[in-house]
Amino acid sequence: MKEIQVEGIKIGPKQKPFIIAEMSGNHNQSLERALEIVEAAAKSGAHALKIQTYTADTMTLNIENPDFKIEDDKSLWNGKNLYQLYQQAYTPWEWHKPIFDKARELGMIPFSTPFDDTAVEFLEELGVSMYKIASFENTDIPLIKKVASTGKPMIISTGMASVAELDETVKAAKEAGCKDLILLKCTSTYPATPENTNISTIPHMRELFKVQVGVSDHTMGTGVSVASVALGATVIEKHFTLSRSDGGVDSQFSLEPDELERLVVETERAWLSLGEIKYGVTKAEFNSLKFRRSIYVSLDIKKGENITLENIKIVRPGFGIKPKYLTNVLGRKANKDLSKGSPLSFEDL
Repeated sequence: MKEIQVEGIKIGPKQKPFIIAEMSGNHNQSLERALEIVEAAAKSGAHALKIQTYTADTMTLNIENPDFKIEDDKSLWNGKNLYQLYQQAYTPWEWHKPIFDKARELGMIPFSTPFDDTAVEFLEELGVSMYKIASFENTDIPLIKKVASTGKPMIISTGMASVAELDETVKAAKEAGCKDLILLKCTSTYPATPENTNISTIPHMRELFKVQVGVSDHTMGTGVSVASVALGATVIEKHFTLSRSDGGVDSQFSLEPDELERLVVETERAWLSLGEIKYGVTKAEFNSLKFRRSIYVSLDIKKGENITLENIKIVRPGFGIKPKYLTNVLGRKANKDLSKGSPLSFEDL
C-alpha cells in the first residue's frame, strides 16, 4: 500500500497509527480555549489537529421549517435548528491562523474540513497540507473535485456511503488530481456504538479501492480504535476536548487529554504487535526455551540400573531429553551413576 508523506510525517502500514485530534466546536466559541485544546492535543501525542471551516451561511439556510430541524431522539442535537447549531459550533475563520500556527509550533499537522469552495480557497491561502471530507459531504462531488484539484492529500470519511457512492467519490477525487487518498470507516451517529461500527469493513474497503483505510471513531473510549489497527487502520480520528463536563456541541463523544494519551499509546502497541506471520522461537523468546519440560533424574540411579517412571520425571527446565522420547528411554540401563536432579541425556544410557 502506498505510503503518504505530509509535512515530514509518513502515513502507512509500516508507520505507527496517525492520530488526528478533531477539535470541531469544542472550543465553545473561545479562542483561548481553542488554543488550550491544541496544546493538550500535542501534549497527549496527537500527530494532527483538525478543525472545520464553515459558517452557518455556507452550511445551510436560515429557515424555520421542519426540513431544517433535527428530529432524532438518539441525536445529541435533537430539536435544534441547523442554522442555529452551526452558528454555535463553527470556528471563526480569523481563528484559523493562530490555531494552525500553534499546532505547527507544537509539532502537529494542522488541517481542516472545508464545506464549500470558499472554505477551500481560504484554506489554500493558509497553506494547509491536507484536507478532510466529512461523511455528510462524501457525495458532494463538486466539493470533492474542488479539494482534489489542489493536489493535496485527502482523507474522506465514508459514513452512510454505499459501495457505488464510494466508487463514484474515489473516481472523482482521482480524476480531479488527488494522488494521495485515505478513506476512513465511519458510522455517522453521534455518539456511535461499537455494534454499529463494523470495522471488519476496513480490509475489504482497502482491497476494493486500493487505498489506505483508517477509522473516524465516534464511539466512547478507545477500544474500537485499537481494534481497528489490527485490521489495518493507518489513521485514527477522534473528537477531542479538554473536559466533557465543560459541555459543547461534540463534548459527549470526545476524548479527554488522558484518554487521548492512552489512545496514542495503545494504538501504537496494537500496531507493534502485528509484526509478521511467524512460527517458532523469536529472538526475544530464546532465553525462555530452558523453561520447557524435559526428562530429569528424580531418584539417584546406579550404573546398570533400569530407567523407570519411578526414577525419572518430566519436569521443567528443558536441559534434558525431550518428553516425546520418553518411551525410547524407559527400560534402558544407565551407563554411569546418575544423581537426582540431573538432566537425562542419551549419553547416559
